[in-house]
Amino acid sequence: DNDNVNFPTSLLLFCTGNCFFFSSITDPLPAYAAPSPPKIPSHSPYLLIGGGTASFAAARSIRARDPGAKVLIVTDEPDLPYMRPPLSKELWFSDDPSVTETLRFKQWNGKERSIYFQPPSFYINPEDLESAENGGVAVLLSKKVVHMDVRGNKVKLDDGTEISYDKCLIATGERPRTERTAARDSDTKEVNLSIEDFKSLDKVSRNVKSVTIIGGGFLGSELACALGRKSTESGLEVIQMFPERGNMGKVLPEYLSNWTTEKVKREGVKIISEALVKSVACKDDRLEILLKDGRLVKTDHIVAAVGLEPNVDLAKSGGLEVDSDFGGYRVNAELQARSNIWVAGDAACFYDIRLGRRRVEHHDHAVVSGRLAGENMTGASKPYWHQSMFWSDLGPDVGYEAIGIVDSSLPTVGVFAKATAKDTPKAATEESGTGIRSESETEDTATSPVASTAPAPVVGHKDDYGKGVIFYLRDKVVVGIILWNVFNRMPVARKIIKDGEEHADLNEVAKLFNIHED
Repeated sequence: DNDNVNFPTSLLLFCTGNCFFFSSITDPLPAYAAPSPPKIPSHSPYLLIGGGTASFAAARSIRARDPGAKVLIVTDEPDLPYMRPPLSKELWFSDDPSVTETLRFKQWNGKERSIYFQPPSFYINPEDLESAENGGVAVLLSKKVVHMDVRGNKVKLDDGTEISYDKCLIATGERPRTERTAARDSDTKEVNLSIEDFKSLDKVSRNVKSVTIIGGGFLGSELACALGRKSTESGLEVIQMFPERGNMGKVLPEYLSNWTTEKVKREGVKIISEALVKSVACKDDRLEILLKDGRLVKTDHIVAAVGLEPNVDLAKSGGLEVDSDFGGYRVNAELQARSNIWVAGDAACFYDIRLGRRRVEHHDHAVVSGRLAGENMTGASKPYWHQSMFWSDLGPDVGYEAIGIVDSSLPTVGVFAKATAKDTPKAATEESGTGIRSESETEDTATSPVASTAPAPVVGHKDDYGKGVIFYLRDKVVVGIILWNVFNRMPVARKIIKDGEEHADLNEVAKLFNIHED
């Protein structure tokens, strides 16, 4: 989410010939780092592979249903579980000069919180897990699972250590796509935005004259807005380039993509659209980006936000099935890949009873699929029927929430109204009291929303997209919805997609969101 992302894009930073690779988010305080290598438990009743949102949600769910459970999280990151969305959103708008150290941020509503889900005191030491009378959650940092023995119910770490388990969750998330760089004609790895990535990019933005972001998706656009706003004070040149004609062109209908592009420009960002990179070269301590149409862009640093792919490294040794169309581990309705192995988050390819087989890459899906997988690991046997949402904010003034399949290649119908001061991400969080919106809305349901009797909203000007609802259609049925500067209405959108009905007049459906009454 964003989400970001977290988030569904990857990040790579070139620095005058040197590459900085980006990963994830949390509160990297010195207390989090173990002074000496911990003793690794030889057995864990619940073994969770991956230290992201889905894994933490599963751990919390397991402990809620089985208070004495012993849970071991194994992560190749150096940080305890943390949320990724603020790394491309709120953290960049902090006026605290020590934000890169504290990793505490003010939400749009002014309330402060840490990006870490829990402080270090919440966890127990890995070496104490086996002997803990009341169980607990332990995190094994900077360790990677490289092999699964499904029949033997055990895994092998990158240092050769083996850990056996009773129940196992795979929540390995995504990894950077391997892209060919024209600069060196060699493979370049990219990674998901991490704490260290955030710190590195923040430092770079304070010490160079020009930064170029390649990518027009969620992460690229959010970072462009964030850096653009900072540039008005520092004089930093911020360039965003992408192959599409407009910002978020793969998601938004063309007219709204164009509007968003203008919004990003107003934040101080220079936009270069329809840009396909041919080569990158270092010359006189600067980077020169040559585009395929002959345009040449000179900059000091490049941030590439061009996509991720599911991490399915354990599929071969574990004999697990990978979906050929969407990627990710194929799971059943209970998120099981095998009788004692579950998959949650970005790495899971599940069957959506309304929209078909899917793989989702957003924070809300990670939270809810992780929670349900944890419940099922304790014997709940619940199907995953949740229709996850995601959100993206272009600063505190413009944001949207989306659900279902939102693809700009689908037919769309948009209904808009004039926005008021209440129709911003900042105002929405002030009303709800939370900044991670999906965590507050997932428990809500809409049974029979009542449409307003007021006239249908009318856009006063063809470019006045203050707030509104965009419906995405497949075979005349709504399969996706974007709520543009409309907040706290997601249960209504979820029900519309769940019902799967044809609608003769989507202007009437838009009345369910009461966008013209505020």
